[in-house]
Amino acid sequence: MNNALTVSGLTKTYKDFLLDQVSFHVPGGAIVGLIGENGAGKSTTINAALGLIRKESGEVSILEKEELDNDTKEQIGVVFDAGNYPEILSPRKINHIMRKIYHTWDEKTYFRLLDQFALPPDKQIRHYSKGMKMKLAICAAFSHHSRLLILDEATSGLDPVVRDDILDMLLDFVQDEEHSILLSSHITSDLEKIADYIVFLHQGKVVFSKAKDELLEQYGILKCGAAQFSALEKSDLIACRRMDYEWQVLVSDREKMHRKYPKALIVPATIDEIMLLYVKGNT
Repeated sequence: MNNALTVSGLTKTYKDFLLDQVSFHVPGGAIVGLIGENGAGKSTTINAALGLIRKESGEVSILEKEELDNDTKEQIGVVFDAGNYPEILSPRKINHIMRKIYHTWDEKTYFRLLDQFALPPDKQIRHYSKGMKMKLAICAAFSHHSRLLILDEATSGLDPVVRDDILDMLLDFVQDEEHSILLSSHITSDLEKIADYIVFLHQGKVVFSKAKDELLEQYGILKCGAAQFSALEKSDLIACRRMDYEWQVLVSDREKMHRKYPKALIVPATIDEIMLLYVKGNT
């Protein structure tokens, strides 16, 4: 499979927000993390890509189809943070509904996953915890043989144990390299564990789309005093921020900066720190 999802020049205007020419792709067999501060445009991007809101311009291709037919729609699993199903339903009743909606619905897989994650099939969803509801939504998404899974803040507000269970599910999903995931999240530590690529949205624009390993292995934070900061070449600075006792400077090549500025302290940067410097620093 080539790209499972391709977004090109996606634009959507609201009264107080502009999603501005957003472009990225989700390669086949990969997990792509979509990050950004609250209000950066992550959910708008997902909703526009899925056709849930009307885009003003741009092109979207899902599983190599620009116009989604019913067969292609059945191969897309979507999980939203707000919950996917009416609270009065039980997982067993959801099974009855899904059998009528999806030709590819796999009842055996569904109940096996419910049992695997200790989800009572006859209990109303309103009695489920948030973590249980999220596991249920993912179980359902897995049970109609989705090739592309799109999750919008699916791990938000969950305790670390439940989040880890869900991350394991997602890693298992892409092991055969026939499945792909777009995961929107502000919990960047989750993405450091499982993502292959990171797309960073800020104020409705794509700041970068890079391999996660490149970010973690090459990017760094140079820490220095005011005098040393003033001597830095501005072309070496991606973003910088003045703290109480030092300057913090985001650089894209730690090793190169070590050689160029041997007296400076340069430390690895987490995805969270990279995002924070872009958002709160000067570029």
